[in-house]
Amino acid sequence: MTSESAMKCQSIVDTRAKPKRVLVLGSTGMVGRSWLELLAQEQIECVGVSRPAFDLMEPDSIAHCLKNTNYDLVVNAAAWTDVDGAETDEQGATRANAHAVDEIAKLCDETNATLITYSTDYVFPGNANKSYTVGQATDPINAYGRSKALGESMIAQSKTSHIMIRTSWVYAPWGTNFVRTIRSLAQTRDELKVVNDQRGNPTSAQHLAASSLKLYLAGAQGTWHLSDEDECTWFDLATEIVRYTELGCTINACGSDEYPRPAARPAYSTLDISESAKLIGSLGSWKTHLHQVLDSIATSD
Repeated sequence: MTSESAMKCQSIVDTRAKPKRVLVLGSTGMVGRSWLELLAQEQIECVGVSRPAFDLMEPDSIAHCLKNTNYDLVVNAAAWTDVDGAETDEQGATRANAHAVDEIAKLCDETNATLITYSTDYVFPGNANKSYTVGQATDPINAYGRSKALGESMIAQSKTSHIMIRTSWVYAPWGTNFVRTIRSLAQTRDELKVVNDQRGNPTSAQHLAASSLKLYLAGAQGTWHLSDEDECTWFDLATEIVRYTELGCTINACGSDEYPRPAARPAYSTLDISESAKLIGSLGSWKTHLHQVLDSIATSD
C-alpha cells in the first residue's frame, strides 16, 4: 500500500501530550490489564471498569461509565471475542462489537475524549499471499469478523477523535490464550497436534498496549495495524513455546480439517504494520515478546 492510499483511512495530527486521565473499558481482560499496568508505570491517572459495572450488552452501563466524565483518553479493550459463539449469536456479537462501540464513540465525542478501540485481522478473508494493508477492503468469512467490520465502519463514520487498531493472535502472561494453553498442555503431554495451515502475527498484549500509547502520543488518527513483527503459523508458535521452555513435548503439524470449528478461520491474515512502524519505530519480533511473556509466566508459577 502506498502512503497515499493509507491516508484515506488514517491521518496524523499534531503530537499529543501524555493524557492526564484515562478510562480503560474491559480492564480485566488481557489488553485492558496490560493498559492498567502500563499507565501505572507511566504514572498516568486511570480508572478501569469491567463487568458487571460496564457491560457492552447494556447501553445504560455504557452511558453511566462515560457520560459527564473528564477523561482525555478512553481505551475500549472490551469486546465479544468468542469467535465460535458468534456463529450462533451473531446478533449478540454485533451488539457488543459494533453498536456498543458506536455508543462509546458518541459519548467520547460529547466529552472531547479520544477513543482507542481494537479490531481484528478476521475482518479480512484470509485468501491473500501477502500482508493485508490498512486500506484494503474487508470481507470477513465468519460472524465475529462481520461484527468487527461493522464496528469499524461505524467508527469511521463518526466524528469522534479515534484510533481504531487492528491486531491479531493476542496473548498475555494472564488470562485464557494460546500461549498459556500450549505451555500448560506441554507440561503433562508427550505430544500435541497444532494446525500448520493458518498464518498470522502473534501479538503480546503488553506490547500492544505500549505501542497503542505510542500511536496516540505520535498523533495517529483513524485505522492502524499493530502486531509483533514477522509471521508464523500456530504450529510455529507452539513449537517455539516448547523449545524455549524446554518442556520436551513433541509438536506435530496438522491441518485445520482435523479440528473442525463452527466458525471458519482465515488461512492467511498477516497484517501489514509498516505504516505504524514508520510512525513509532520497530515493533519487535514476535519471538522476542513471546520469550518475555514466557519468562513472566515462569516467574509467577
